[in-house]
Amino acid sequence: MPWRYRIKLSGKFLLLIILTQLLGPGNLPPGDELARIRAFTTGEEFDYISWTLKALGAKLEQASLPVSNYLDESTQKLAVLDYLTLVREIQNTERQLNDIYADPNIEDVEVQAAPVRAHLEELFRQRSRRGPLAESILQNQLALIVTDMDFTLGGQPIPPVLYRSSPLPWALIVSPREVIRQDANISLKTELTVEDNIALEREIDEALNVSSLVVPVGGIGSYPTMIAQTTNLVWLVDVVAHEWIHNYLTLRPLGFSYNSSSEVRTMNETVASIAGKEIGLALIARFYPEFLPPAPPPAQSQSDESQPPPTPEPPSFDFRAEMNITRLTADQLLAEGKIDEAEAYMESRRQLFWEHGYRIRKLNQAYFAFHGAYADVPGGAAGEDPVGAAVRALWAQSPSLVSFVNRISWLTSFEQLQILLAGTPE
Repeated sequence: MPWRYRIKLSGKFLLLIILTQLLGPGNLPPGDELARIRAFTTGEEFDYISWTLKALGAKLEQASLPVSNYLDESTQKLAVLDYLTLVREIQNTERQLNDIYADPNIEDVEVQAAPVRAHLEELFRQRSRRGPLAESILQNQLALIVTDMDFTLGGQPIPPVLYRSSPLPWALIVSPREVIRQDANISLKTELTVEDNIALEREIDEALNVSSLVVPVGGIGSYPTMIAQTTNLVWLVDVVAHEWIHNYLTLRPLGFSYNSSSEVRTMNETVASIAGKEIGLALIARFYPEFLPPAPPPAQSQSDESQPPPTPEPPSFDFRAEMNITRLTADQLLAEGKIDEAEAYMESRRQLFWEHGYRIRKLNQAYFAFHGAYADVPGGAAGEDPVGAAVRALWAQSPSLVSFVNRISWLTSFEQLQILLAGTPE
């Protein structure tokens, strides 16, 4: 049975072009500070215009031949899971090829690598054929979920759900040294190496006396949204939903004001994180229930209360708790004007995280300026930032997800959120 939601060419081409102009990655407005930073990124920034035109062309081509609409639900599910298996094989083959080039015991690397490279190229060809179908299926499934949740206008999700799996640009984050604050978020070319990123960070830090960090991202709220290739279905639908919520908010005051302040940016990211998880889990529950995370253990019954509790396991390393301690301590040191001490402390903590298996390349003010905006869960890199807590409080007081998102979507400042909460009955 065909899906009741589909992208149609008739009447929607103009809408897609208009939305493409309105929806896009957040970039700070021009300013002296941003201009100084961009002096170092000239020629290295990601070309969103070319990527968007190519992605829209692919989506319009898919819409003209909507194969997914004529597949039954079980066939659609199989197509998505088979595609994820293909992606896993690609990743394994890429690692195999990298190992060949890194192995000092292989005398003729090119001969050894040739069949692996040929196999990888064939896998890429399969991905180019099968990827668009999997994307179309997940788009339609997500559209059904958000329609059921009433994220619609005239019975259709606006904007239409569109995403494209793609190598993602790097994000250059810049913060002052004396306070944790995101002053720039600039998208860089995907092909830059880690060595390129380190050199760029060093150049900017030394010239401008700032704290910078180039980070990978999982998704970008362009239109269509950009999503990293993955084999993790739960993560994939979470990120697709997260970025679609950014598109949804961009047509409303909160999203339109994304770059007006760090508080508003945190509001946007926290809303998208909360809604992305809820929508993503609803999609998994409906179409891929075997991938649902395990339910929490049942509460202890009254009859069991007389039994002695089991001996607890020794506590493992709690990443969020330790990162929260790190953020709070760094904030305190910076507030006291102890910039060098704060940076030395963050580096010592980075080494602690590394020893426990968390491969953080650089832990500095820019790291917290970026990761601290995602405050859907207490603690972690957000520290004691009250914005995330306020957004979570509004969510807890809301009767539904769409009510929560729509209420906050009309705000343009943290002060308005505080006023709204003050007038909301407990």
